[in-house]
Amino acid sequence: MSIKILHTADWHLGKKLDHFSRTEEQRLVLSEICEIADNQEADVIVIAGDLFDTFNPPVEAVDLFYKTLKKLAKNGQRPVIAIAGNHDSPDRIDAPYPLARECGIIFIGNLDVKVPTMNIENGFEITKSDVGFFEIKLPKYDYPIRIIATPYANEIRLKTYLGNEDKELQLNQLLMDSWKKLADTYCDTKGVNVLTTHLYMLQREGEILEEPEGEKPLKIGNADIVYTDCIPEQIQYTALGHLHRFQNVGGHNSPVIYSSSPLSYSFSETGQDKKVILIEAEPNKPVLYKELQLLSGRQLHRKRFESIDESVEWLLANPYSLVELTLVSDTFISNQDLKRIHESHDGIIYIIPVISKSATDDENTAVRVNLEQDIQGLFKDFFISKYKQEPNDDILDLFKEVQGLTNKNL
Repeated sequence: MSIKILHTADWHLGKKLDHFSRTEEQRLVLSEICEIADNQEADVIVIAGDLFDTFNPPVEAVDLFYKTLKKLAKNGQRPVIAIAGNHDSPDRIDAPYPLARECGIIFIGNLDVKVPTMNIENGFEITKSDVGFFEIKLPKYDYPIRIIATPYANEIRLKTYLGNEDKELQLNQLLMDSWKKLADTYCDTKGVNVLTTHLYMLQREGEILEEPEGEKPLKIGNADIVYTDCIPEQIQYTALGHLHRFQNVGGHNSPVIYSSSPLSYSFSETGQDKKVILIEAEPNKPVLYKELQLLSGRQLHRKRFESIDESVEWLLANPYSLVELTLVSDTFISNQDLKRIHESHDGIIYIIPVISKSATDDENTAVRVNLEQDIQGLFKDFFISKYKQEPNDDILDLFKEVQGLTNKNL
């Protein structure tokens, strides 16, 4: 009988797309994850870091986080394991743990956390524990699941917590030695063995994977890359967080997987499928996993139009989306056109105007400027030199208004 583990990561609760709040979308997609966990009868939930988007998340993000974990934990019947990512405050993640563990929620914020052994009434039992390791026994299985958990930490913090003062010892060797020691001590073939961590991990000599746009980078040159050959051979599945696209990294005899973020958080993620991963595992056997696509949240689109009418038509036809809109025109976009565009859609994040040069323009023609004229004339000449056309009445009225305010302040 296989134990079922649901792997998710990079929730980034509280994150905005520029000015646009994603809280309601996050509420919907976390509800969807809870439904998947119940429908698939998941036994264990693993959340591999970046629970929040900032060290000090907004109140509504914290509220959503704890309500979701409580629902996933099912009053202590289902273990929920959540580690800190590079966006999370380790101390904030660790702080509520004494209360959370009574609900079946296991938080690991700092590297030196040792989860205490315990027995939750009508729930699961933590039978063994060490720094960076714990073993869970579920009532319905005659074998345990072992978790090696390493929250995000840079090289300096890793060396400090692991008690290594050798400045020349590289990050990969530090992790390899630490993980191997835990695996050799606790991870035999009589249980299911899982590693979860929030690091930039690659297959050695493999493809360089791009970090998400706007993400705090973990990879600086090659110094902070962790290679999959550091993973102990006893590990049957590695649950990763940090990259927002689903990836099976490879380079190990078991799956090494980034599950993806639950929503697209930047326009570089346009078109990506967002997923959670369901793993079925038994002792001393290869695991089976399947990707379960998430459907909640607005789709992100990068659209380019050369007609205001075409852009408005598309926006009206795709209301539940977030849009980066590029408008190509040989004239300056009027306030009236901008108003039409904004009134047609509530999810326009960026408008990027691109002024194309008229075929009759002579790029080598110098613009003569009469320096003896008044400031309005100078502005008009400047506008013509920059945009190859005269400013319309709206632009001139706005300039006069700014000029009037300036004169008043003077």
